Amino acid sequence: MFELGAGTQMIILFFIFLALRVPVAFALGLSAMYAMWDLGFGLDLVGDLIATGVSKFSLLAIPFFILAGALMGSLGIAERMIRFFRVLIGRLPGGMGVVGTVVCLFWGAVSGSGPASVAAIGPLIIKSMEEDGYSRAFAAGLVCTGAALSIVIPPSIGLIIYGVIAETSIAKLFIAAIIPGLFMGMLMLLTLPLARRHHDVHGTPALDRLSPDPYPGLPYLQRLWCAFRDSFWGLMTPVVILGGIYSGMFTPTEAALVATVYALFVGGPIYRTMDLKGLYKALVDASSSSAFVMFVVAYASLFGWVVNVDDLIGQYSTLLLGISSNEWVVLLVIMVILLIAGMFMDAITIMFISLPIFLPVAHQLGWDPIWFGVVVTINLAIGLITPPVGINLYVAANITRLPIETVARGALPFLLTALVGLVAAAAWPEMSLFLVGLLD
Repeated sequence: MFELGAGTQMIILFFIFLALRVPVAFALGLSAMYAMWDLGFGLDLVGDLIATGVSKFSLLAIPFFILAGALMGSLGIAERMIRFFRVLIGRLPGGMGVVGTVVCLFWGAVSGSGPASVAAIGPLIIKSMEEDGYSRAFAAGLVCTGAALSIVIPPSIGLIIYGVIAETSIAKLFIAAIIPGLFMGMLMLLTLPLARRHHDVHGTPALDRLSPDPYPGLPYLQRLWCAFRDSFWGLMTPVVILGGIYSGMFTPTEAALVATVYALFVGGPIYRTMDLKGLYKALVDASSSSAFVMFVVAYASLFGWVVNVDDLIGQYSTLLLGISSNEWVVLLVIMVILLIAGMFMDAITIMFISLPIFLPVAHQLGWDPIWFGVVVTINLAIGLITPPVGINLYVAANITRLPIETVARGALPFLLTALVGLVAAAAWPEMSLFLVGLLD
């Protein structure tokens, strides 16, 4: 008989707190403290458990990757990157839609955070796509989806969290996510023809009226060279970060600090765009985003402790495995649960709640933990663009001053293609494990 124990009561209470609009971190903490009291442990362990939960070395990567992305946005590095890709591929069919997709994918190799990516590059891409004839809602939807891939394309905060919880190699997770991330980017490009673009009265695409052109009157190759020269140091960021990790020069955690120092170096003596105002803005934005993540991590440690003590892992794992003997049915159920959870919670919270239950199931079914981590992360990336609590949608709505319903409609075509990418990554594990196998 399945009993309504303290752990199950904790989960129910957590969702009640969410319904009452209690912040996620405090909903986790309060429901976990109730369960600890109900189990007879009192609250003496709370401080120690929180300290243990946030004292993992790998978690240091989170604030520094967020800070690196914020610095590149505020110091003008992102603007130079967008300018380069606009010159390089802006004349392809799709215009700024293609540019916006490529920039989002490229930025995923810099930031690692979906909402931070929307805030950093969203205003520039949305404005340019509007000038190129795209509707503001469609442009916002593209940015929301492309930025969501920031937690798939390495370096990824989502993959770091998964690696910490699953106790698996973060570097291998980064490698495994490259091909699925690029594949989902290609699917985004295939979505662009669904947009209705307007033209001027002479039928000329609005791309011809984009402003300002920093290289007027120059031939294409000269303009491309000038744009490349101006953006070179920014374009080298993923090379420095990922090259250092894969060459063994530094760990993913150390890479986050390297990325931050590199952003300061590029914005300071090289581009000379650093000033106190820009630096202050980047520090405030990064501190705010990091505090949200780390509060969730801290209180999730209490939640996870109760899950272990009350044997929720055994109870729910047995229940999940009892659904079917077919592993694909079990995987489908897990993905549906994650997609539904993504409609209401942020990715990091979902990981801390669900992975202690799902990982034993994955181990028992013989699934590769690296592949499973990529599939889980893609699920949670899609959650960033699914209402009612798609965080990227809220950030984009704030940028565009559009109702969130309008932004959600603009993101719908990309949501559908993202689901296709999720199915492909789940059905063909080789997509994730091919590069890992080459490097082993």
